[in-house]
Amino acid sequence: MLTGEPLPSEKVPGEKVFAGTINQKGSFSFTADKVSSETVLAHIIRMVQEAQGSKAPVQQLVDRIAAIFVPTILSIALLAFLAWVLLDSQNGFTHGLLAAVTVTIIACPCALGLATPTAIMVGIGKGAENGILIKDADSLETARKVNAIVLDKTGTLTEGHPTVTDLSAGLSQAPLSRILFTLESASEHPLAQAIVHHLAAQPLPMEGFESLTGLGVRGKINGTYYYAGNRRLLEQHGLAIPASLAEEATRLSEEAKTVIWLADEKQALGVVAIADRIKPTSKEAVMQLQEMGISTYMLTGDNPETARKIAEQCGITHFQAEVLPQQKAQFIQELQHQGKVVAMVGDGINDSAALAQADLSIAMGKGSDIAMDVAKMTLISSDLNKITDAIRLSQATVRTIRENLFWAFIYNLIGIPVAAGILYPLNGFLLNPMIAGAAMAMSSVSVVSNSLRLKRKKLAHTQASAAIAEAIQPVKVQPAETRPMEEQAKTTQPITSPSPASATSSVQKTYLVEGMMCDHCRTRVEKVLNTVEGATAQVTLTPPEAVITFQGKVSSLEELQHLIDEKAGDYTLKEKS
Repeated sequence: MLTGEPLPSEKVPGEKVFAGTINQKGSFSFTADKVSSETVLAHIIRMVQEAQGSKAPVQQLVDRIAAIFVPTILSIALLAFLAWVLLDSQNGFTHGLLAAVTVTIIACPCALGLATPTAIMVGIGKGAENGILIKDADSLETARKVNAIVLDKTGTLTEGHPTVTDLSAGLSQAPLSRILFTLESASEHPLAQAIVHHLAAQPLPMEGFESLTGLGVRGKINGTYYYAGNRRLLEQHGLAIPASLAEEATRLSEEAKTVIWLADEKQALGVVAIADRIKPTSKEAVMQLQEMGISTYMLTGDNPETARKIAEQCGITHFQAEVLPQQKAQFIQELQHQGKVVAMVGDGINDSAALAQADLSIAMGKGSDIAMDVAKMTLISSDLNKITDAIRLSQATVRTIRENLFWAFIYNLIGIPVAAGILYPLNGFLLNPMIAGAAMAMSSVSVVSNSLRLKRKKLAHTQASAAIAEAIQPVKVQPAETRPMEEQAKTTQPITSPSPASATSSVQKTYLVEGMMCDHCRTRVEKVLNTVEGATAQVTLTPPEAVITFQGKVSSLEELQHLIDEKAGDYTLKEKS
């Protein structure tokens, strides 16, 4: 509960134990030196409450504007009325009253009031559609500002439970598989349960079963004693270890895997490697975060060697091991003091204090209830790629809010002078209040329509890279004399044929571009498409099309759309039939 790791922590006489933890085997006496509010768990709860209480609510931009906007409009209406009365001696009162009413109607701040909440509502709904649960508008706005992200290891970067990754030849087949299954099925250790779950064999009759604390287990099967445990178990009983098995065990240990040995009364028979597997999308997600300019950090309560290996496999350069829950929160606080906007991603009780301290807290959907309660965002699928999706959604939502505010202000900037009668001296035109009401309604419709464009925003990330697919391999069954697993994986990768879209001659394709509203939009899309290697693009606003000439490789629609989403904005490409 406190370390956040899938394996139990071994304790020896004199070490401290924490309230709330479970003793798995044996009995012991202890002295309670901290009780009630002084326990580690109570301290974590207190840190969570303090961090949550210290957060000041974000003051919405529209609220600040509205405080000035309404009295300003009333003042303009009054000035328009007085100007007409003073400057027009015949119809001044009538025209002045008409102008004042028209100004008040056309400047009704409906569009201004709808600019933010409609975009937020659609953005949060879009997140839910993609498996991202967002608690409030503040977190949706904060996500785009994140420039540092802290990741927990267990359950976040990894699956969160030990699984069998490698088996020596013979252990996957009877009779050795049944012997190993029989021994481990009598143990309650998490590593034993991982082996039992993997083998799923039929047990054999066993007698004299014994659990050896810190070493492993042994039992008598068919008149022979068999041992399953760590290397110290074999050494203490003077059992021989073949050189090939020793070499294989060393290699597996260097990969930060836990090695379990099976031996009879004379020698070791094979090894099993167990590890907490990295999620298939972890490396890709970290790579995408780094490409977005976000610094990535990993904090874990696990040992330094395992932490280093996981960090290397995920492409993380900054990590800390053997970190306590309160130290995670302190680390985030230090990053915040450096001026960083920090997101914390975790799934356990031990992450709750850090989640509460972070500017943006993200919990895994399969994590603890406390973590999800504290977090401002929850990823239902526990897929780390959803983090980059959430950031892109935040960027798109804030961009939509700004567009809404821009059009609302432009509408008022043009409409208010016309309503006040600025054109009357030039051509005798005075805006009718009914037309002003219709214009006001249309401005609201345009703002809502612009917000609804978010529903078409594509958040799909790229497919898992080949490196990730290679890293997450099924269980390897091989004799110790064969090549290392990494070498074998490289030689067995399927040979992919060249893309049919590739060509040495030029190919011209036309795409429809949705979402362009002005020449600035057209220029932005054209500039981004011209960054594609070997491609020349021409984009027109009427009709909204992009004509791209490819020299050599033809980029797929998905590749072009991903580039547009990353560098141009909320525009959608469709192949023209």
